[in-house]
Order: sequence, then structure tokens, then C-alpha cells
Amino acid sequence: MDFKSEASFKWLYSQNVSKVKDIARIVQASQLWNENNDYITLLKNLKSVDSWNEDIRDTSRALVALGFVGTQCNAVEKWILSKQKDGAWNNDVYDTAYALTGLAHIGSFNPKGCKWLVDNYTCDWEHPGTTALIITAIIKQTELDDHTMFSNFIKERSMWIISKREKRGAWKTLATSNIVIQALILAGYKDEVLIPVEWILSEMNEDGSWGKNGGNINTTSLSLISLKEYVL
Repeated sequence: MDFKSEASFKWLYSQNVSKVKDIARIVQASQLWNENNDYITLLKNLKSVDSWNEDIRDTSRALVALGFVGTQCNAVEKWILSKQKDGAWNNDVYDTAYALTGLAHIGSFNPKGCKWLVDNYTCDWEHPGTTALIITAIIKQTELDDHTMFSNFIKERSMWIISKREKRGAWKTLATSNIVIQALILAGYKDEVLIPVEWILSEMNEDGSWGKNGGNINTTSLSLISLKEYVL
């Protein structure tokens, strides 16, 4: 894969970034590509006591970013765990998947959350992006304790996602395709994402960004993450 990241990071760094979601994604992409910047400091400064915006998803995304740089997050971990009820967060698939992924990045194993995702999986969650978030959360969690109890679920759901590729070889949107690519690489299906990765590359704007109407910070960061994880 012939890809240079300089233009993409130049575009990212030229943007006015204020959302926790965007900053966290930039940190993750930067760490993977060994880019030096001050976004991790900006992210830390946006924390209010023990969370970001008292929001599960923002806080979880921040934990992923902080996990990349080895930051201790005991108070934040305690805050997130205090919001868990009956295995889930807000009885919501997205909050639960993001929370589990964030906790995994700081080494916090939470099997109850994983079991909730598997036990409650229904056709309502059968969307490639949603299922990819679930797969990612479970794999990152079970990597902490070397469990294989969810291996059949991961294989079955991964094959289902692969079967849902559209004619162009990827999935519905750039963001969804990136989330799916990252999940399938984690699940051991790297050979299945070559065509989707090539499609991601083909969608890059001339200035190095991804996304319509002048580029999108989150989509550009996600694309950089996918491309780097593919070649690792």
C-alpha cells in the first residue's frame, strides 16, 4: 500500500478542533503514526473532575486516547464503573461498547459487560457499524484475560459483516467502513479488508482529508487509524 500521511496530518492540524470525540481520535491516529503534537494535553484539559462532559461515550473515547500514551486513569475508571448497571451502560449498545473499549485500553477487564452484549444481541443491532463496535469491544476486553468464550460469536458476527459488503467493496459510509475494517483486522480477517482499504484510499480528498464538503475531522482520523492498522 503506497500511502503518505503527511498531507492528512497537515490538514488535521489546521482544523479548529474542540470536540472530545475529534481530539481523542486525533490522539489515537497520531500515536499510531508516531506524530508529535499537544492534543493529548488539550484532551486532558477538557476533563471535568473524573469524566468528560459526564458523557459515557466522550469519556470512553478519551480513555482510548489516554491508554495509548499510558496515562493513569483511576478516577475516570471508577466513574465509568459507577455508571454500569446489570452489566450495561444506560441499557444501550453503543454506550456499553464504547465503555468496554475505553476500559480495555486502560487494562480494566469487565466480563459482565461483554456477556451483556452477547446475550442481548438481536436483529435490532444487525448493522455493520454497530456489530463492528461490539466485536471491537469484546476482543479488546477478552485480550486482557486470554478468554475464548466469545470466539464463536466473534467469528459468526465477523462473517456476517463481511457478507454485507456493498458492490464497491466497502460498507455504507466512510466512517462505518473504517470502524468495520478495524474490527475485522482485530478479529483476524485482515485478508478480507484489502478491497475496503483500497476504497478508503480512493476516497481521500486532494488535501489529504476524508469526507464531503471540505473534509471531516473524525472521518479523516478514522481513515488514518485504519490505514496504519492495516499495514502494522
